[in-house]
Amino acid sequence: MPSRTTGADGPLTAVGSPPQTRIRPVITACLLAVFLAMLDSQIVATALPRIVGDLGGLDVFAWVTTAYIISASVTTPVYGKLGDLFGRKKIFLIAVAVFLAGSALSGAAQSMDQLILFRTVQGIGAGGLFVSVLAIIGELFNPREAAKYFNLFGIVFALAALAGPAVGGALTDLLSWHWVFLINLPVGIVILVLVSTCLHLPRVERPAHIDYTGFVLLSAAIVALTLAASWGGVKYAWLDWRILGLGAAAVLLAVAFVAAERRTTEPVIPLHLFRDSTFSVSVLVSVAAGIVFLGSVNFLAIYIQVVTGASPTMSGVVLLPMMFGLVASSVVSGAAITKTGRYKWYPVLSMAVGTAGALLLATMDTGTPRVVVIAYMLVFGVAAGLNMQVLTMAAQNTAPRDDIGAVHATVSFARQLGTTVGISLFASIFYNRLTEEIADRTPPGALRGIDHDALSSTETLDRLTGPVRHAVEQSYAAALTPVFLTAVPVLLLGLVAALTMKNLPLRGEDHQGGEAAVEES
Repeated sequence: MPSRTTGADGPLTAVGSPPQTRIRPVITACLLAVFLAMLDSQIVATALPRIVGDLGGLDVFAWVTTAYIISASVTTPVYGKLGDLFGRKKIFLIAVAVFLAGSALSGAAQSMDQLILFRTVQGIGAGGLFVSVLAIIGELFNPREAAKYFNLFGIVFALAALAGPAVGGALTDLLSWHWVFLINLPVGIVILVLVSTCLHLPRVERPAHIDYTGFVLLSAAIVALTLAASWGGVKYAWLDWRILGLGAAAVLLAVAFVAAERRTTEPVIPLHLFRDSTFSVSVLVSVAAGIVFLGSVNFLAIYIQVVTGASPTMSGVVLLPMMFGLVASSVVSGAAITKTGRYKWYPVLSMAVGTAGALLLATMDTGTPRVVVIAYMLVFGVAAGLNMQVLTMAAQNTAPRDDIGAVHATVSFARQLGTTVGISLFASIFYNRLTEEIADRTPPGALRGIDHDALSSTETLDRLTGPVRHAVEQSYAAALTPVFLTAVPVLLLGLVAALTMKNLPLRGEDHQGGEAAVEES
C-alpha cells in the first residue's frame, strides 16, 4: 500500500505510484466529487414542487428521485468491480462524464418523462462517484492515513447535506429549477481536469471477468420491485395480477441472482460476506434507514411548501435544522465511537429515535405551528445521523482487508436499495390518499380547469379561493400522515435487527486486517 510523503518545497506524491501524482489536487477533486454526489440528492428535493408545477406529473414525481436512485443503486457495486478490472482513474472519469451528461440533459428537460429519463442517466454516473473516490484513496494511502481523508469527506458530506435544501430553494427562486442540475457542470469540469492531469495510478493488468449475468439479474430485480412498490395502489390495485406478477418476478430474479453469484469468479456482490453476522445486520439496518430517512426529504418539502405556504427558498431554510441534526449526531457519534471503540448502541438509538420522530411527523396538519414542525424534523434528523457512519464502520470492522471495498459498496447499495423502495412505496401511499382527500374535501367543480398536478405550485395555490386552498392544504397534510405511519414498522424491524448486532471493539493496526476505515455511507 503506498504511503504519503511531502517534499520540502515540492508537491505531495504517493510512494509506490508514479512520482508525478499530485495528491492535493487529487484530494480536492475527490472532495468535490463527494460534494456533488451528496448535494444532488438534497438539492432537488426543494425544487420538486416547482418542477411538478411546471411539467405536471404529480402521480410520477417521485420517479425524479427514484429513477436516479435505482440507476445509482444498480451501478454502485458494478463500478467497484470495474475499477478493480480496468483501473480506478479510468472508471472514475467515465462516471463523472456520465453524471455531467445526465445533469446537462436534466437541466434542459421539457417534460416529466424526459426529466425522469435524464435523471436515470445522471444516476448511472452518480453510482460511481463515491465508490471510486474511496477506492482511489485506498490505493494512495495506507488505512491509518486513509481514515483521516474519510473523516474529511464526512465534513464535506455534512456541508452538502446542510447546504442542499437551501441552495436548491435559492436557485429555484432566483433562477429556475433547471439550475439545480446545471450547477453541477462547472464543478464537474474542474474534477475532470484535476483527475486527468494529476492522478497517475499504476496500470491495472488482470484478466477481466465481468459478471454480466449478475448485473442484468440484479438490475431486473430492482426494477421489478420498484415498479411494484410504485404502481401498487395507484395505477393498479395491490392484488392486481400485474403487481403480483412484478412482486413474483422480483423474488425469482433475486433467487436467480444469488445462484449466479455462487458460480461466478468475479461476483457483483460477494455472497461470502453475509457469513459475518455483523455485516448482515449492517446491511439490514442500512435497508431500513434507506427506506425511511433518505426518502423523507421529498415529502417534507411538499408539506412545507404546500401546507405551510413557504417558498422554495424558505422551505430550504426550514429543512436546515433537520440537516443540522443529522450532521451533528453523525459527527458526535463518530467521534464517540473513535474514542471508545464501541458502536452497537448508535444504530439502536437511530431506529428508536427515528420511530419517535416518525410518530411525531404523522401528527402534523394545517394547524401545526412551523416551529413545532421544525422541532419534529430535528428529532428525525438526529435519528438519521446516528447511523450514517456507524453501519459501514461496523461492517468493515469485521471484514478481511481484501473485502473492504466490496463491503462498502454492498452497504451503500443496501441503503440505496432501501431508498428506492421507500420513495416508491411512500409516493404510492401519498398519491393514492391525496386523490381521495381532494375529492372528499373540495366542493364539486371547485378545481374545474385546474391541473391537479400543479396544486403543489405556489402560483396555482394563490389563484384559489381561501376555502378551496385550505381544503387542498388539508388534503396534502392528511395524505402525508400514512407515509410516516408506514415508516414506523420499518424502523421497528430495523431496531430489532440492530439489537442483535455484536458489541465488538474497533480493530486497530495491530489486529489482522488493519484499522477499519471510517466514512460516510
